Amino acid sequence: MKVRPIWIGVIAIVLIGVSLLLWHTTFSGNVPVVMGGTAVPSVPTLDADAVATGKLLYAQQCASCHGAALQGVPDWKTRLADGSLPPPPHDSSGHTWHHEDSLLLNIIANGGDPKYNSKMPVFKEKLTKTQMVAILEFIKSAWGRKEREFQWWMTATRDGGQPASASQR
Repeated sequence: MKVRPIWIGVIAIVLIGVSLLLWHTTFSGNVPVVMGGTAVPSVPTLDADAVATGKLLYAQQCASCHGAALQGVPDWKTRLADGSLPPPPHDSSGHTWHHEDSLLLNIIANGGDPKYNSKMPVFKEKLTKTQMVAILEFIKSAWGRKEREFQWWMTATRDGGQPASASQR
């Protein structure tokens, strides 16, 4: 009868060890992202220096429209009287993470699409490509794991597997 509590303890330790191993494998960035049967390499780690720089640049250049907490404006999906859409959120509640890096950087550089009467200004005259990438890295830092994986998959399948930050190294 004294053997039974020992076995329970051993089983508990083994289960904890297996759980930690599975957690580490799942969240260590060593797992490919697979969607629709198409696999891409694991999500690249965000560059901490770029995120910090991007946070400052976002506060200076983007927060007045998109919100200090990346929250966008209320009712951002409803067109304004002039037909334009209000600034969307850039956190996980928005749609930014539905697009690949090249498209997002193009929008930052060249502004929003005029055919949609977009009010998004052009930043290629104010910001360098490195600065625009830093802002995007900061925005990505606010997304959840699923959003990061989806956005990376979009980037990897449409941009040839090169995150925006890789072109800056």
